[in-house]
Amino acid sequence: MIKFIATDLDGTLLDDARRMPAEIFPLIERLCARGVLFAPASGRQYANLKKLFAPVHDKIVYICENGALIKYRDQTLHVCPIDDGMLRNALKEIRAVPHAFPLLCGEKNAYIDSDASPFSECARASYDNCVRVEKLEDVIGREKICKISVYDEISSAENCYRVLPAKLCGLRTILSGRNWCDVSAPEADKGRAMQVIRSNFSLKKEECAAFGDHMNDLEMLAECGHAYVTANAYPPLKEKFKNTVPSNNEGGVLKKIHELLREGI
Repeated sequence: MIKFIATDLDGTLLDDARRMPAEIFPLIERLCARGVLFAPASGRQYANLKKLFAPVHDKIVYICENGALIKYRDQTLHVCPIDDGMLRNALKEIRAVPHAFPLLCGEKNAYIDSDASPFSECARASYDNCVRVEKLEDVIGREKICKISVYDEISSAENCYRVLPAKLCGLRTILSGRNWCDVSAPEADKGRAMQVIRSNFSLKKEECAAFGDHMNDLEMLAECGHAYVTANAYPPLKEKFKNTVPSNNEGGVLKKIHELLREGI
């Protein structure tokens, strides 16, 4: 019996134009009526997720910043920030990579210090509370920083990700999209978030389902008894999880949830 469903957004629930399917809101209402808790699980910030899911805000739990922050009814259930000293070193190493732009993801705000295009437009599209500052280093100590998102003009897999994991020892560096990779505290990921949620809501692994498309979803999928990847998922992720649903552009997540409801959850 499934009692919890989590889904990644970009590349999974949202289509390639980053559109939210309107059908998701009545579907969440149906899940809630059946006693099933729903969670968007994303690298996005809480402010952005709260806006996206406004019609069902009080009925869902939010896995934000790739699991470094969990919010429920505006209360923080979990936060896992990066150490300030490690933040300074990470920014130095990221700036040394050509074509890479860092973005600091705080508990409340996101911060950028570059207006370069298309980086700044992409940052503001994903982070509603996005603040332009003179220097990111000046933000350290202002609020807890959950994650550094790195935008790569070329390709994260082909450029920055080839360098950063070895340079950022003691931090977790993971691919999160074609042009993005994320840096966080080593214990901050969607899988750890799942463990926290299971503990808070008294859920068993076999009662949890999750959908994903990229490597930042790996740990979350591994922590759920029912793990699904979209047909468009990153090939190495599809090698690990064989249950495939139609692509994000075909509404695969919604189709599978409808199927689960027909089966009685």
